[in-house]
Amino acid sequence: MPRAKTPQEPADDDQPDGPELLRDLDRRNAYQLMIGGTPQSHVDLDDPTYLEYEYVRQIAHLVDLVAEAGAPLRVLHLGGGALTLPRYVAVTRPGSGQQVVEIDGKLLDFVRTKLPLPRNARVRLRTGDARDVLGRVPEGAFDLTVTDVFAAARIPKHFTSTEYVALSKRALRPTGVHLVNLADGMAGTGLAFTRRQVATAKAHFAHVLLLADPGILRGRKFGNIVLMASDAPLPVAGLVRRAASDPFPNRVVRGQELDDFQGGAKPVTDADAQESPQPPADSF
Repeated sequence: MPRAKTPQEPADDDQPDGPELLRDLDRRNAYQLMIGGTPQSHVDLDDPTYLEYEYVRQIAHLVDLVAEAGAPLRVLHLGGGALTLPRYVAVTRPGSGQQVVEIDGKLLDFVRTKLPLPRNARVRLRTGDARDVLGRVPEGAFDLTVTDVFAAARIPKHFTSTEYVALSKRALRPTGVHLVNLADGMAGTGLAFTRRQVATAKAHFAHVLLLADPGILRGRKFGNIVLMASDAPLPVAGLVRRAASDPFPNRVVRGQELDDFQGGAKPVTDADAQESPQPPADSF
């Protein structure tokens, strides 16, 4: 999960029993969004290209590499949070058309008011269950789908199945990329959840890879693992370079190494889907 950012202090506009904003005292106009005591998003309003969380930087690497620099993209964000990635896309790829689906309408209103989007950002905010909305978007409409859906720090099971991935693929253009923020890594589990997510993505896409902290992949700690999948070749060389140069270097797992990681894991179906693992009590 996201590394805790310190020092921080409560923002003046925190809402009791609702979303909480913590000021980032290292940056003039930056905030961390907390939901239920769990760090959810970090936003720098002065510089939307500053990405505090490692997994968001990993996704941003793909955003940077998937098309010619500055070219607009069509992006569907499933899960809203503080809209960190939509802000990044809006300023690095002007003219991009983006949609954000978030089940918590009050959270969207809070973020829209307290953490306004950059000027001229073309971001449509929609309230609803992300899977339901995904099933209704036009076929082949998007270059990227980004699934980052958590409830009480766990991924709901209906976002983990092959039926869900089929809906994501339907929404993508032939060269589009399906991205998912996973959470796993507890010792003793063998990353069974992530292994099955790899198998599920492989059931639909020709190219699949993972990006993660090596310690997470070894089961030494709990955290975020980014899965990327596409029928078009992924920009592996660029991702490897960026992963190695990150402030917290991470690994790209693909090809035979990914096959070995998957082992005998089978795809998840709606019938046997489960939530992602419960984070350890000291994760945050």
